[in-house]
Amino acid sequence: MTANIIDAKELKNDPVFGQVSFDGHEQIVFCNDEDTGLKAIIGIHNTVLGPALGGTRMWNYNSEWDALNDVLRLSRGMTFKSAITGLNLGGGKAVIIGDAKTQKKDALMRRFGEFVHSLSGRYITAEDVGMETRDMDIVREVTPHVTGISESLGGAGNPSPITAYGVFMGMKAAAKYQFGSENLDGKKVLVQGVGHVGETLVKHITEEGGKVIINDINEARLEELSKKYGANVVLGNDIYGLDVDIYAPCALGATINDKTIGQIKAKVIAGAANNQLANEIKHGRLLKEKGIAYAPDFLINAGGIINVYAELEGYGKDEIIRKTENIYNTTLDIFNLSAKEDITTHRAALNIAQSRIDARKKEQNK
Repeated sequence: MTANIIDAKELKNDPVFGQVSFDGHEQIVFCNDEDTGLKAIIGIHNTVLGPALGGTRMWNYNSEWDALNDVLRLSRGMTFKSAITGLNLGGGKAVIIGDAKTQKKDALMRRFGEFVHSLSGRYITAEDVGMETRDMDIVREVTPHVTGISESLGGAGNPSPITAYGVFMGMKAAAKYQFGSENLDGKKVLVQGVGHVGETLVKHITEEGGKVIINDINEARLEELSKKYGANVVLGNDIYGLDVDIYAPCALGATINDKTIGQIKAKVIAGAANNQLANEIKHGRLLKEKGIAYAPDFLINAGGIINVYAELEGYGKDEIIRKTENIYNTTLDIFNLSAKEDITTHRAALNIAQSRIDARKKEQNK
């Protein structure tokens, strides 16, 4: 029997704890099950304000390191999302490695639910990319630590419409700050990614008289929504230099990066995607220098977590809408703080969120 010899050169140079995105995570859980083919990672970033809540994403990552980095970035973002929105929740996230269209089976979701259950409520899961409400219903069969289940089972249902509404509120606040009016009538808006959230955002913008341009890798979907909402379609990846007023990234993150930032002509960036800034310090600063009003993603896409939090707190649709509409006011506060202290909007939002976490930690340590 020959032992497997691993060349040290093949190992990742930076250890897990040395990753920039690790940022003080409390716990990382690797989940593996040969029978179902499950390979998942659960990231628990911070539980000072409450149990870590965040969705499960199923994606066919290029490597396991990509999956780890994604879950670290996403779970960290959930910490600040809950904090700045005023929810008593911590930040967590999960990723399942695989193709959701071909590899997602009921048995796999139940096995994942068992791993979630083993954490005894430190992590509460929900729906994200590659997931549907039905998948959360299956997870619910093996653990109570799941939100976003069907309304027929006592849940708040699909969070996508509320997520889109919160993004719309943040977009209107950014327009108010940048253009002097929150009304989007006549504004040219590029929506990149027209899944459940993106489509609902297109609907809101169109109903207010905005001129929408849509972009997605799914051409059939683009054709369908173009007919439905009268939106213009642009294909491919060469979209950042388009002459638009507002850019709304609603697909995957890091679209604001070294390559794209010099091309962007939009004066407002407000979208649903998580982690839109490839480098939050560098690219946040460059956006500010260019005079682009960037609405921090973890603030304006918080409608979804507000929606699922209702299941834990027992409040109804009216309170969900009220809390989501307040994203407008918080976004304006962020822009004003950014201008007053001459810091990026991303940093302003982080400071407000971190101050709430620090205050709670101080109370706990008395």
